[in-house]
Amino acid sequence: MRAAFSILAILLFSSLVCAQSGQRPAPSPTPDQDQEPVRVFTEEVRLPIAATDTYGHYDPSLTADDVLVLEDGQQQQIKSIQHLPANVLLLLDVGNQLGLKDTNMTRDVAMRVINSLFAGTQVAVMQFAMKPEVLQPWTTDKSGIELLLKRKLLSGKTSRLADALAAASDQFKNTPQGTRHIVIISDGVDTPGGKVTMANALKQLNSIQASVHVLSYTALERQVLQAKTKVLSGGDGVQRDGAPGGNPVANGDPTLPPGSTRTPSFKIGAIDTDVAMRRKRKEYERATRESEKQLTALAEESGGRIFLPVDSGELLAQADTVARDIGSQYVLTYRPTRPLSQAAPGEYRKVVVASRRVGLYLRTRKGYVVPTNY
Repeated sequence: MRAAFSILAILLFSSLVCAQSGQRPAPSPTPDQDQEPVRVFTEEVRLPIAATDTYGHYDPSLTADDVLVLEDGQQQQIKSIQHLPANVLLLLDVGNQLGLKDTNMTRDVAMRVINSLFAGTQVAVMQFAMKPEVLQPWTTDKSGIELLLKRKLLSGKTSRLADALAAASDQFKNTPQGTRHIVIISDGVDTPGGKVTMANALKQLNSIQASVHVLSYTALERQVLQAKTKVLSGGDGVQRDGAPGGNPVANGDPTLPPGSTRTPSFKIGAIDTDVAMRRKRKEYERATRESEKQLTALAEESGGRIFLPVDSGELLAQADTVARDIGSQYVLTYRPTRPLSQAAPGEYRKVVVASRRVGLYLRTRKGYVVPTNY
């Protein structure tokens, strides 16, 4: 007992001496502060998938078992499928170089799309001519948009589509992937001289992974252009003297043989004698054909569609179809078997989806560029 008391006294004395001398116990080991922090990636691909039945109507019963997803040919394990509220930006072309686009019609088509969207859809509206301009920032309230478009939608003389696509891409920074949609109402003819090249604009558009839906004026405009320059001809083209008996003098030209005339037998229904304008119209017609190819490729790559109405009635009807397409989209997520962190800079990965159920039709984008943050 006396020995235990002596040991305790010695320990207490030692602690007191250490405290008075300023010595402190050795700290517990800590990780090396120079060690590189562990980077954690949330690797998830979000795909917009339009799911429709045989009649093109939204299929409300889609499950993961109904879908096969391939990325660069490898099957992927689906994590989830959800029907989420969409974010839809309407991009309205109000440039009118040759007086071919009707701004009032563009407004009506835009409102037809907006009013046909599901409740809860977030909508924004941008117009472009010489430059892009946001008319309506993101909102779920449709009530005031029609009045706003009547007041602020104004036509111009040029159409800088590349600048507009780049500006539209910037509007989606705070919206989740898989719910992004752009509805373009335009003929796609891009006036030179903008701030952004079309190649760079398309690269920006691809990076946000939005579904692009196009209501194109191209087919309608070509009909108008062809009607303006059409020459209606008739008769057999044989030259005849209009005077009885074939008297050349009666026709006012005694140098011609009997039975002939300088006036051929044809009639002109409409002819444009302005050669410069005729050439300009031909050039614009060619431009619409080229832009139509570009818009088609853009829509199909993104998982959207292009519509080529030939009259105003068809244009309005197809606005309903665009809204229905947007409403039929789900957001599918999967963790890629080949990690995104291993992707090369700007790497493109091809995506294919297929239906596992009879009567179910699926559509998505053709691929995606791996984001730079990986």
